[in-house]
Amino acid sequence: MSVMDLLAAVRDADERHRIFAERLEDPLAYEVEHAFHFSAKDNLCTSDFQARAGSRILEGYRPPFDATAVARLRQAGGLLIGKTNMDEFGFGSFSTNSATGVPRNPYDAARSCGGSSGGAAAAASMLEGHLAVGVSTGGSISCPASFCGVVGLTPTYGRVSRWGLIDYGNSLDKIGLLSASSGMIRRYLPAISGPDPLDPTSQVQPPLDMSGQIRSVAVPEEALTGLSGSMRAAFEDAVARLERMGVEVRRGAMPALRFALSAYYILATAEASTNLARYCGMRYGDIEQETDQSFNEFFSRVRSRGLGREAKRRILLGTFCRMVGFRDRYYIKALQVRELIIREYEEQFRSVDAVLTPTMPFVAPRFDEIESMSVLEAYQADFLTGPPNLAGLPHISIPCAYIDGLPAGMQLVAPRWEEGRLLSLAERWENGFEYRRPEGRA
Repeated sequence: MSVMDLLAAVRDADERHRIFAERLEDPLAYEVEHAFHFSAKDNLCTSDFQARAGSRILEGYRPPFDATAVARLRQAGGLLIGKTNMDEFGFGSFSTNSATGVPRNPYDAARSCGGSSGGAAAAASMLEGHLAVGVSTGGSISCPASFCGVVGLTPTYGRVSRWGLIDYGNSLDKIGLLSASSGMIRRYLPAISGPDPLDPTSQVQPPLDMSGQIRSVAVPEEALTGLSGSMRAAFEDAVARLERMGVEVRRGAMPALRFALSAYYILATAEASTNLARYCGMRYGDIEQETDQSFNEFFSRVRSRGLGREAKRRILLGTFCRMVGFRDRYYIKALQVRELIIREYEEQFRSVDAVLTPTMPFVAPRFDEIESMSVLEAYQADFLTGPPNLAGLPHISIPCAYIDGLPAGMQLVAPRWEEGRLLSLAERWENGFEYRRPEGRA
């Protein structure tokens, strides 16, 4: 496909599904040679597009540099075709909390793409041979991968440099990849992986090993509560298919998973409230010109105008959890739960190669269904994707069923640094399970 044809396909997909916050339209790009094309989530810095993280408060911010992951994909021969829509600063499970556009599901435009990497998953689903770079804090790669019927790999925390990422939660954020099949991810994961002197958390990783197999999985009983009836039936069918493939399935319990979601929202919002303090109208994006004000008045005016409702909610929640008198009760307790969850995963990995769960408790909901959800109901949608993110473990979501024509995913979690075994099983799965593509795919 020529660059001209590619950009025409991108424009068509974007007009129908609002995938991009900003896309490549420069006529000079028509002559660019490239080995593949990719997109970057809007919270990754790139020198040729704005980086707004889905927020009005960063409107007009154009970084003078590329995030390490973006720079490495360019060096590998990739053409960056645009920045994908997302929930503001990653705050959401449905990509509906965005100031730059709400992406629509490729299988049904009346439904959500998932969040917060919704635009990334839609791009991977809609565009032939596309690689989308997403970011996960509490499931923001797995969730949209499930809703949009693509493969989404979230690497081990520290495997991919976070330099150039507009952070949500520093101890949770991970940069990963989404594509229509695992082959593209296997090919380009090595390109973005590896130590980066600009990100100390990337320095401790061992070499990336793309081998490894999954011969046994654990299915915790806690992961099967709260599922829709159709999702549970579809997941059990997928488990039976894995057993026919020769994968041993063990049923068991991981009691700490029940507390993972509460711990996640305490820790993530606590980190977010500090990270977002820098957006005060003095350095980035929306700059307040009227300086004859008190500090409180100056900052409050900018943040009230530039931040969305969900961002304000999470700032308030995170600040509350860190306040004197509440820190021990909430924040420290959440850290203890996090450690307990890590130990439970380690205990499972002593006897199995991976932990298997559904990715999401239901298929992509309609936008009118999302509007009728309470805040708590929306947060609870992450109860399956939160635990591996809290533990910093690599995980992958792969399509496992189609329910009334809508894709559903299953999620595999592996020990730290074992991305290779996840991709190996994904490739085996693809050999026997036919992925469907949405109508009108470019």
